[in-house]
Amino acid sequence: MSSSVGWGEAAFLGLIQGLTEFLPVSSSAHLRILGPFLPSGTDAGAAFTAIVQIGTELAVLLYFRKDIYRIAAAWITALFNPAVRNDPDVRLGWLVILGSFPIAILGLLFQNAIETYLRNLYITATMLIVFGLILGLADKVGKQTITLDKMTWRDGIIFGFAQAMALIPGVSRSGGTITAGLLMGYTREAAARYSFLLAIPAVLASGFYQLYKSWGVEGPVSHGATALAAGISFVVGYGVIVVFLRIVSSKGYWPFVIYRVILGMGVLALLMLGIIAPH
Repeated sequence: MSSSVGWGEAAFLGLIQGLTEFLPVSSSAHLRILGPFLPSGTDAGAAFTAIVQIGTELAVLLYFRKDIYRIAAAWITALFNPAVRNDPDVRLGWLVILGSFPIAILGLLFQNAIETYLRNLYITATMLIVFGLILGLADKVGKQTITLDKMTWRDGIIFGFAQAMALIPGVSRSGGTITAGLLMGYTREAAARYSFLLAIPAVLASGFYQLYKSWGVEGPVSHGATALAAGISFVVGYGVIVVFLRIVSSKGYWPFVIYRVILGMGVLALLMLGIIAPH
C-alpha cells in the first residue's frame, strides 16, 4: 500500500469533486468515502478537499458572472449613494457577506476537529442519511413561494448557519443551505442559486487558506496532482451547475434524497462488516 495519492487517483477525485460539489449529496463525504478504495488506500485529507474546491468555485464565478457583477456593482454603488441602498441586489450582497461569517468563525474554532475525528466514516454515513431525510421533508412541506429579492436579514443569518453545518462531512454545503431555504419557504431554484452565491467567499477563503498553510509541506497528495484535480473539478463542475438547475426546476430534490440514504446505508454496512475502517 502506498502512503500517497497518485496523479491518476487525484484526477479521479477531482472528477468526483466536480460531479458532487453542487449537488446536495456532500462532495467532502464522497472524497472521504472513496479514500479507502483508492489503490493507495489513502484519505486525501481535508486540506486537499478544500483546495480542490477552488476549482468548482471558479466554475460558479464563471456561470454566475453576470449575477455576481450586478450584485457587486450595486453593493459598491450603495457605499457612496444612499439612494440605492434599498436595492434588492445591495441587500443580497450584504447578506452573502453576513452569511459567510458563521462558517468562517466555526471553521477556525473547530479546525482540529474538522480535520480529525469529524472525518470518522460513521459520522459521515449518519449525516448523509439524516440530512438527506431532512432535505426530503423540506422539499415536501416547503411553501416554495419566496424569491431571492424578498430575502430578509433573519433569513440570511439562518442560511449562513445552515451552510456552516457542512463543516461536518456528509451534511453538504449546498444541501444544508437548500434545506434551510426550502423550510423558510423559498423556491427550489432560489434556494439553489443562493447556495451557490453564498458558498463563494467561504469556499475560496478556505481553499486559499489551506493552500497557504500546506505550501511546502509534504502531504498525501502532491501540489501538482492537487492542481490537476482542481482543474478537472472546474471543467466538470461547470457542466453540473447547468444540469442541476434544470433538474431542480422540474423534478425537485427527491432523487438526491434517495441517493444519500442508499449511500449512507451502504457505507454503514461496509463499516459493520469490517470492509472499511472508520478512520
